[in-house]
Amino acid sequence: MPTRELASTLDAAPEAAWAWHLRAGALERLVPPWEQVRVVERRGGILDGGTVELRVGRGPLARRWVARHRDARPPHGFVDEQVDGPFARWIHEHRLEPAGPGRTRLVDRVEYEPPLGAAGAAADSRFIRGRIDRALRYRHATLAGDLAAHRRAGLPPLTIAITGASGLLGSALTHFLTTGGHTVRPVVRRRPRPGEVAWDPDAGTIDRAGLEGVDAVLHLAGESIGAGRWDAARKRRIRTSRVDGTLLLAEALAAMERKPRVLVSASAVGIYGDRDDEALTEASAPGAGFLAETARAWEAATAPAAEAGIRVVHPRFGMILTPAGGALARMLPVFELGGGGRLGGGRQWWSWVSLDDALDLVLHALATPSLSGPINAVAPGSLTNRAFTETLGEVLHRPTLLAVPAVALRLTFGEMADALLLSSQRVVPARAAETGHVFRHPDLRGALRHLLGRS
Repeated sequence: MPTRELASTLDAAPEAAWAWHLRAGALERLVPPWEQVRVVERRGGILDGGTVELRVGRGPLARRWVARHRDARPPHGFVDEQVDGPFARWIHEHRLEPAGPGRTRLVDRVEYEPPLGAAGAAADSRFIRGRIDRALRYRHATLAGDLAAHRRAGLPPLTIAITGASGLLGSALTHFLTTGGHTVRPVVRRRPRPGEVAWDPDAGTIDRAGLEGVDAVLHLAGESIGAGRWDAARKRRIRTSRVDGTLLLAEALAAMERKPRVLVSASAVGIYGDRDDEALTEASAPGAGFLAETARAWEAATAPAAEAGIRVVHPRFGMILTPAGGALARMLPVFELGGGGRLGGGRQWWSWVSLDDALDLVLHALATPSLSGPINAVAPGSLTNRAFTETLGEVLHRPTLLAVPAVALRLTFGEMADALLLSSQRVVPARAAETGHVFRHPDLRGALRHLLGRS
């Protein structure tokens, strides 16, 4: 059978790497974001020979894939074998070998047999091998980065409540935190399941008893600002979902007898407004416009928590990059077809952060007692729109010759075009640097190669 193998060294003992694999969220952290994979059901785990059912792809071409864990050898590895799925045969061996004090040699070895006989063998030589290699590189880099981030944070196991836990950032944070040994309590609008907390910001209600015992709260909930053209009603929902929900949560935390130590309440670089080429640190004054005014009110709504002695941190997120959703996911189809290009004149600065660095910055906020107030959650390598476009085209090996005039963007998106696409924010992560944060992906080219699996 064809075989693909990758080995690398982790700065963690085999016991630590083994414990990471046993925790909830490990599979989700290791699935490459360019792959369309959803966990449907789990039965058991690695130690008891459990199975996991996945849905691979979307629409009518989606396939069921069921894998069984076997041959667990704590803390030295285990094997996943396909029970049902797209391959004629698939065996994935995970090995964790000692490599000196506090280090592990991680080995992934995949033996497989393509489907469809000769046709599958032809596809293997052209597509399948490369796809497996890309996935293995991503897995190794992600595991090494996650273990390093949690080691630097040095946190004991915490209980952490998260609003917006089902969103793009919230779901990734949930898996990142649980694999780090923490317990997550999602704060949800629907009927809560065991371990969840109910709230209804529209009705002004929250289950305060469900928040008892939490060590920290991550507040990420809010209406999407990029999901549709802005009108008066949509702008009202964007503002109230952030301000009213934040105030409700902050007042509830302030009234608790045993208060959480820290509230990390999301904000955005939109608070700076359109600032041309000005370098913007956390000490820079807020700007003007709808997003800036909304972000100011959003941050101010945490005042009851801060006044009650809870440490409050506002990560001001730039554009969070992942092909699993958000701005990058919307750009990719156009760029893949060779239709990408600058927006307007392309001189506006775009401040971005990889999804992994967004997770690390939240963890850094949780773990740094001296940190309160705003922290710019962006990479140090902000770029103009033109440079961003050219870098994405380079990584994808596609031309970026087309441009979208500003007038066309305004006709299509209205006010949102000026606020999100044409405004300029050259944001500097000054407080992250001052407090010793280490970025996984400080430059865009490296970030995109990791996120898209391009060597």
